[in-house]
Amino acid sequence: MSLLKTVQEKLSSHFSRVTEESVITTLSAIMDPDLGKDIVSLGFVRNLKLSGSDVTVDINLTTPACPVKDKMKTEAEELLRKIPGIGNITVNMTATTRGKVTQAGSPIAASLGGVKNIIAVASGKGGVGKSTTAVNLAYSLAASGSSVGLLDADVYGPSIPHMTKPNKPEQSNSNLINPPLAGSVRIMSIGLFAGGDKATILRGPMVSGVIKQFLTQVNWGELDYLIIDYPPGTGDIQLTLSQTAPITGAVVVTTPQDVALIDVRKAIAMFDTMKVPVLGVVETMSYFLCDGCSKKHYIFRDGGGRRVASEFGVSFLGEIPMEPNVANACDLGKPLVESHATSAAAGAYRDIAGAVAAQVSMIHEAYKDALNHFSIEWRA
Repeated sequence: MSLLKTVQEKLSSHFSRVTEESVITTLSAIMDPDLGKDIVSLGFVRNLKLSGSDVTVDINLTTPACPVKDKMKTEAEELLRKIPGIGNITVNMTATTRGKVTQAGSPIAASLGGVKNIIAVASGKGGVGKSTTAVNLAYSLAASGSSVGLLDADVYGPSIPHMTKPNKPEQSNSNLINPPLAGSVRIMSIGLFAGGDKATILRGPMVSGVIKQFLTQVNWGELDYLIIDYPPGTGDIQLTLSQTAPITGAVVVTTPQDVALIDVRKAIAMFDTMKVPVLGVVETMSYFLCDGCSKKHYIFRDGGGRRVASEFGVSFLGEIPMEPNVANACDLGKPLVESHATSAAAGAYRDIAGAVAAQVSMIHEAYKDALNHFSIEWRA
């Protein structure tokens, strides 16, 4: 080997050497579009390992349902390939869901102590697809790899058991109720105890007691997300839920027409009064696509959900098209996102689940340095 060639190889090896610093600097160019910071300063880059010129690195996101997970992985791989002398690249996308668990000693600690995020799904009125949205949101989050529970708080009209077909609940050794699984989602509803054809005849205080039992005597275990299907309106149940459980945020469901928006405004105002952040608005029955026609037919008017979201300064999470599969899936007890996964409505629900998860992560990032607890002690 000539002296010149030996020198050239040594120089090439020196200037193309892959270092941890070069990898970190390269990855710091990737921005999280929701949190508005680069993934290095957010602490997403973990377990960086170098083996010669080969690189292995984990990017740990704030939720498995991150809507830009695949895009971020591709961007990381493309940027790393530009490092001179880089060898094999392995980028592992992982996630640790952000959230705040209930403090020990709280009345709800035994039941909800392992739940990171509680998401209310509400509407100002019935018949707008709120329960269908709650079910498909829960199962979309579960499909992403999150651990999820679904509480049917609509005591007078429990529909979740019919839409998911869970088994009967059982009592645990700790005198708590174990919520049954329907697929990969834990389910609880008064409909699991009363016959589906029997009316629930309860006065306000009794209803509040039932809701408190669901929040304090159910062994929810460790969950990334507990989805609560609120009943329509702004009454006792809504107040009990919002006062008893540490609600992370609320999703408000509406149809496009003004008569629905009247009550949606009341629901948003209720959450504002209860100091519960509104994660955004979902519009159902937005449009219809006829067979062989690509035109969107806006049967119940156009853009109502987007308008009310803009009016209150909250996110518009998405719109759900009208499809026969939506009703069929509900009646068969098979969530749409599982039974008709390739349908347009299922895709819309998955996108909304990603948007909801992103909003939750943004809330935790915004308040991560906030004071959660303090005590005052008087001394003589």
